[in-house]
Amino acid sequence: MIVIDSLSKSYRGREILHQVSFRARPGRVTGFVGRNGAGKSTTLRCLLGLDHLDGGRALVLDRPYARLRHPLRHVGAVLDGAGAAPSRTGYAHLRWVAAGAGLPRRRVNEVLEAVGLTQAARRPVSTYSLGMGQRLGLATALLGDPQVLVLDEPVNGLDPEGIRWIRDLLRARAAAGGTVLLSSHLLGELAEVADDVVVIADGQVRFSGTLESARAGYATFEDAFFHLADQGPDGAPPARQAGAAS
Repeated sequence: MIVIDSLSKSYRGREILHQVSFRARPGRVTGFVGRNGAGKSTTLRCLLGLDHLDGGRALVLDRPYARLRHPLRHVGAVLDGAGAAPSRTGYAHLRWVAAGAGLPRRRVNEVLEAVGLTQAARRPVSTYSLGMGQRLGLATALLGDPQVLVLDEPVNGLDPEGIRWIRDLLRARAAAGGTVLLSSHLLGELAEVADDVVVIADGQVRFSGTLESARAGYATFEDAFFHLADQGPDGAPPARQAGAAS
């Protein structure tokens, strides 16, 4: 349901992404991992129509995101650093988003309860902790009950209980047939939830496949990641260096 095909992107003469290709499939959680500057966030921004593509395709539900008629009903996204206006309450932010997307008001209360923010809903977002802000972002992503979730560092700022909660949420969405694309630096936590993994380094995909196959021969996924990220796309040391990206 998510197709990234030969995606290329340059910025001010620097190549950020080079022929990036992978799939995120229904009924599975796909982990998207790489060091800072590897190209993860740029790839997600291209997928969500926030950055222009220089080449290739980025499709969700068989079409570019910009061509979805009711995007929030199909795709829920949380990008690192994105959030609500600090002066708004959590409830007002969700109500505003729901109204703009033509979603029923009842969904606001439903998602607030689902993410555990009912008691804090009438407080200004400026008073929220980092973890509460993450929960509000997830509530926003869930408003349209979408088939696809695209999440960039969703557990950042969450306590252990919150991390377990989001792990259960993502597994439940996948079990119901949804598609989850999850970017995270927390390799151990990602290994607890992902079915498939994509490793990106220097703007190129170094590995795309099942978590089990990525881990084969290694004690942990962290060990596997460093090996995969440091090799070239054909298993050799990388010869080219793409421009820095995030």
